[in-house]
This record gives sequence, structure tokens and C-alpha cells, in this order.
Amino acid sequence: MIKNWIKIFLYQVKHNKFFTALNMLGLSLGIAGLVFAILYWNDEHEYNAWNPENEHVYQVINDLGNQMVTQQNVSALRPYLKDVPNVEDYCYLNCHYRQEMAEVNGKKEPIKMINAQGNFFSFFPFHFIAGNGKSALPDDSSAALSTVAAEKLFGTTDVVGKQFVYAKHTVIVRAVYEIQGKSSLEPEMVINTLEADLKKEESEWGNFGFGLLLKLKDPAGAHKVEKAIEQLYYEYKTKPWAKEEGMSTEDFEKVNGKTIVSLEQLKTARLHSVVEGYAQGKGSYQFLIIMAGLSVLILVLSVVNYVNLATANAIKRAKEVGLRKVLGASKANIVRQFIFESVLMTIGAVVLALVIVELTLPFYNNFLNKTLTLSTSQFYLQLTAIFVVVVVMAGIFPSVYVSNFETLNVLKGNFSRSKSGVWLRNGMLIMQFAIASFFIIGSYVVYQQVNFMSTKDLGFKGEQVIEVRFKRPESAPDPKQLLSVYSTNKQELLKIKGVKQVSLGSFSFGQYANTTSGYTYKNSRIQAQDIAMDFGLLEMMHIKMASGRTLSDKYASDTISSILVNEVAAKMMKEKNPVGKQIDWNGHHLKIVGVVKDFHISSPQTTIPPMTFFHPKTIDWLPLVVDRYFIKVDPDNMEDAIAGIEKFWMQKIDPENPFKYDFVDKGFARTYESYVKQRNMFSLLNIVVIVIALFGLFALASYSIQRRMKEIAIRQTLGADTNVLLRELSKQYVVFCLIGFIIAFVPAWLLLDKWLDTFAFRIQVSVLPFITAFVLLVVLTLIVVLSRAYAATRVNVLKYLKYE
Repeated sequence: MIKNWIKIFLYQVKHNKFFTALNMLGLSLGIAGLVFAILYWNDEHEYNAWNPENEHVYQVINDLGNQMVTQQNVSALRPYLKDVPNVEDYCYLNCHYRQEMAEVNGKKEPIKMINAQGNFFSFFPFHFIAGNGKSALPDDSSAALSTVAAEKLFGTTDVVGKQFVYAKHTVIVRAVYEIQGKSSLEPEMVINTLEADLKKEESEWGNFGFGLLLKLKDPAGAHKVEKAIEQLYYEYKTKPWAKEEGMSTEDFEKVNGKTIVSLEQLKTARLHSVVEGYAQGKGSYQFLIIMAGLSVLILVLSVVNYVNLATANAIKRAKEVGLRKVLGASKANIVRQFIFESVLMTIGAVVLALVIVELTLPFYNNFLNKTLTLSTSQFYLQLTAIFVVVVVMAGIFPSVYVSNFETLNVLKGNFSRSKSGVWLRNGMLIMQFAIASFFIIGSYVVYQQVNFMSTKDLGFKGEQVIEVRFKRPESAPDPKQLLSVYSTNKQELLKIKGVKQVSLGSFSFGQYANTTSGYTYKNSRIQAQDIAMDFGLLEMMHIKMASGRTLSDKYASDTISSILVNEVAAKMMKEKNPVGKQIDWNGHHLKIVGVVKDFHISSPQTTIPPMTFFHPKTIDWLPLVVDRYFIKVDPDNMEDAIAGIEKFWMQKIDPENPFKYDFVDKGFARTYESYVKQRNMFSLLNIVVIVIALFGLFALASYSIQRRMKEIAIRQTLGADTNVLLRELSKQYVVFCLIGFIIAFVPAWLLLDKWLDTFAFRIQVSVLPFITAFVLLVVLTLIVVLSRAYAATRVNVLKYLKYE
């Protein structure tokens, strides 16, 4: 029986090569899209899955008000954390990697490290191949290396007890570990030199400068721990500060807000964190859901396309089914045969989909910055599930539909004039039009939003300006010495051919400032970005003044007591003209001499924060946070200028580390790179959806017109004009297109408007994407249908009338 079914299947394929190819290609594209989404989904959900503590480890996140949400914490919490119910342990750390050049016997290699307390490995229990987590970091002269770092430095993992040097510090390797899977922290080296900094800040309740991990006994009690920490801030921060300002705690919180604490579970931090709290960054849950949703839509479109074609093609096989029934075949037997054929088609589609995925996976990995593979057992189980679902969705209905043919009708040849199944096929064709409309509208809106971000006036111009980050010189720890070093380096950089301007800053375009500070003005509390900068930086970046003047070396007070604020800060101060007003900034009486026009510092999809601008000499510790040179180069001498800067850099500024630079405009563009990728992905999927929909439309129109060939022949014999025939044959498809568009209109509007709400600066959804989608869909539909209809009017009418 199976052999017979295979022969019939091959016979049908042989006599319907083109439509079989279209059907299988459409189905394989849908499966391939879902495979890509599953690979991405699996990869993102693998983060921290290996960690047995992932449900008990939490990162402490603080909302300081004024949209300042940070993973940084105060050292002053330390003495009280052990007394908080449900807290089993805590670990302070620097959440992001620090890259250092490690040296062994004259050999230097860059190593990415994490500085943490000694109990770090109880929160991230990596597998130790030498030593153990408990004794890996007993003091500040110890280090634990990953197997990667050990091989890189020593050429072997047998390195416990060996020494190496980084940043002029000699350390001893106490342990070697390997990371079992994807982790939010994947350091090549872990050190424990944080204690001195923690002690220095242990009485400061306003200095948020350390990451903090908590291990809870009972994850269900996380909310109570949040409230307990908030109470500590109330007791030791709010009350004393309110008393110092002569205010009640209630009034103080109304003006300054309160620190709101949230605990983020390590298990879900990768996709659901509100901050970039870990060195490996966070994934985009929104992008993941969008991708999964669109992939499912494409698969549904492919299956609908398959079912539509299968039921339309069933008319050709009506007599076959009738004869099989006459010869004794039961309805169940017919159903099994057609399901078997669907299984064979789906197997072919899955194989073709895997070929498509394998060929395009390198491009997909480059698109997502991933290293996805098809080799996991979990993936093959999911692929099997996809196969079963597709067979059920695509196989059962056509097989049941075919098995219900009336034997006498089909043998008499009357089935072709029956309307059975037509409404269902038309309904599924409308669904295809609806899905295609949704994708075209979505692609257009995403393109408009990304184009809006990339062309928006950012408030600065970063062309020909390079940004170079540097480490604070070990030989000049004193702030005054640092300023002298910076000034000397600036003068030397200006001597390089092609260098036009040089300035310093404590921030990066595309990120935030290195520090933030709060100050109160009358009844307003402003938590602002601290922008330490050298004279001339605003002019170099073409950042304009809204009122007043900029900082200048012409005024001695500009290095003592003068500051600038941006327009956001001025509005929060509730002053129409804050120029000339004085603020009390952490005990310093500072005078506002100008208001800077708002410019984007972090990214164009986020709000512009309040900012305070200082010269580094104004506050004694500001030189310690300055870590950027901004250098404007002559475009005509670009190569020579960068080569000269690199040579000077490696000789005088930082010979230990490779010279790295980035153009400000290109670096800033990377802040919305993920949205550019969403746009590109939507555009690609849009093409795939349109192709699949046109496949189905082409085949269905061909079958539909083929059924009406006798009618067309009679009309032509009676003198019907070709234009009349074309209009008659195509009008129903235009109606279907219109109905599909109407169905897609509201969901597309609502979902896209919700997506746009995630941007601080967004476009408004206009009617243009909807008009464009409808017109494009109608044009493509008419091209396909009219081409088939016109071909039908060119045939020899005698072929269809000679038996009448």
C-alpha cells in the first residue's frame, strides 16, 4: 500500500512540477523563518541556565528618580545587609569588564577582568579545574584565571601558584576555572582589590558606585528584601539629609524623591533587565518576541498557502478519488493516503528549509552578532515538533476534504461545477492578503522610525571627531597632577599634523556621563549627569547655547565656581532664565553662566537627561573621572593624523594597551543599531511574505481560471471583448485584497503604535503606510492575475468546445 501511495505521489509531482515546486518552496521558507527564530530564542534563554544559583542570585537596581535607574549601589549598605531577613550572602563587584594588559616573561596579552569580593564564585559557581571558588580570592594579590586566559598567558592550564603582572601589580594565580555555558558574566580573570574602595565609601549614602549581588534563601520573599533596603535608605539617607536641610522627611521626599529598590533575578536578567547590569549585556526581549511572532505568521502564511493549493489541486484528483472509492477504498484509507503525501511534502520542505538555514546562517549570525549552530539536541526536538505541527495543519484538512467527494458526482464530471471548498479557499486567500498587508505596513513604519532617528538633529555634529578612551596614569594619582598631564598631552596632540582641535571629557557620546550628582534648587530636585569638559568642547562639537555664554579660559571664575546646565535641567529648576542663579551643589556654591541647548548624549531613542557642565578644575575630584580625549582631525590629512596620534599615544600616553579610537558619529549610530537591524529584518521578511503570497495567488489564479476555461471559450465565441474578460476574471481578487487589507488595518495600527511608544522620540503613524501597502498589494495582485487571465484568453477555443 505504501509503495502504491509513493507511486501516486511521484506521478502527481511529475505532472505538476511547477506548482509542487512553488508549494514546497513556500512551505520551506515558512519553516526556515521559524527555525531562525527558534535558534535565536534558544540562545537567549541559555544565559545563566547552567548556574544552579540562578533563582537565588539577584542584582540590586536603584531608581534614583528623574529617569536615573542604575545597577550601581552604595558601600554604606554593607554593615546592614546581613541583618536583612532572607539575605543569605552579598557580593560587591564592578559589573563591567576592565581590560588590562597582563604580562608573563615579557609576553603581553589583553585580559578582560572583573573586580569583585572574595565570595564571587558562590554567585557564579564556574567549574574549577584547579583550586576552588572558596579559596580563589583570599586577598588583593590573588587572581583566578579562566582556561582561556591561562592558555593565552602561559600556554597551559597548570598555572596555580604562578605569577604575572598587570597594571604594575604582581598577582599569584590561585585557581583556574572554565565557564560551563552562556553567562551574564564571562570574565577571563577575577581579582579582589575592591575592599579599599568599599571602605573609603562606607559612610557615603549618596555615592552609587558599585554593583551589588544578593543571594536570597527564598526567592518568593524578594519583595520584602526590596522594602527592607528601601527602609535602610530612609533611615540613613533620607532622614539625615532632610534634617540637614531643615525639612520634614515627607517634604524632603516630595522635593528629592526616594530611592526605589528592585531586585532582578539572575535567571531572567538577560531578557528582562531594565539596565545593562552585566558585562555580557542584555538581550532585547521585545526584538525576540517580534521575531518569534513574525516567524509564526510566516509559517501560518506558508501553511495556508499549502492548504489552499492542495484543496484547489484536489479538483484535478476528484476522479481518482471516485475510482478508488468504487474499487473499495474507505474514507479513512483516502485520508491516510493524503496525509502520507503531506508527510512526504513536509519532509521535503524541512530538508529544503535546513539547506536554506545552513547556507544563510553565517549572514544571520553576523546580523545578530551570534554564533548559532544547528547541532543541539534541543533544536532537533523542536524541529520534530515543527514537523508534526505542519503535518497536522497542512495535511488533515485537505485529506478530509478530498475524502468527502461524492463518488457519483465526480465520476459524472459534475464536481468541477460544484462550489464545495471555494469559500474556504477564498477565505484563506484573504488571510494571506491580510498577513501580507500587515508586513508591508509594518515594514514601512519601522523604516520611517529608524530613518527618523538616523536623520534627527542630535544637537551636535561628530564628523571628523574621534573619541579615544584612556586610563588614568598610575604615576599621577593626584587630581592636580592629572590636570597637568592632560594639559601636556593636549598640547602635544595639537602639534600633530592634521589635528585641528583637542578637548577632554568625562562622558561618551552614545552613553552617559561617568558620574551623576543631585542638587536642590528651591523646591526642585535635579539628578543630573556630571559633564566635566575642557574649554572648547562644545564649540568643537557644534553644540549651541540657548542663553548666556559657554565656559571660557577668558574668565578665571570658570575654573572655580561657574557651571552650565542644559535646557532639561533649566526646566526642572522651573526658572525661565536660570543664568546668574546660584545652586548649592554638594556643598559647593556654583553660579550658572549659561544654558546649553539640549543634545542627545546616550541615544536618540531615549529622553535627554538633565546635565551639569563643569571645567574639571571646578570640583577637586572631577579630574579623576575624565577619561576621554575628543580630537578633531582634518579630513584631508586623516590617515596621517590618526597615524601620528597612535604613535604619540603608544609612546607617551598608554604604551601598555592597544590604541583604540572611534569616530563620534559612527559610535553614536551604533546606539540604535539594533533598530536598524529590526528594520532590515522586517524588510527581508516582507519580501519573503510577499513572495509566498504571490506563489499562492499565482497557483490559485491558475487553477481558478483553468476551471473556467470552458466558460471563457463560450464567452469568446459569443464575441466577448478581451478587456471585459480580463476585468471579469480579476475583479474578485481585488475584492479579496481589499477585505484582507481591512482585516489587517486595525491590528497593524495598534501593534505598531505600541512599538513606537517604546521610543522617547517617535513618529506618528500616518495613513501613508496603509495607502502604500494597499496600492502595492493591488498592483502585485493585478500583475499576477491579469498575466494568467490574459494567457487564458489567448488559447484556442476549439480545444474546450469540441466535445460540446
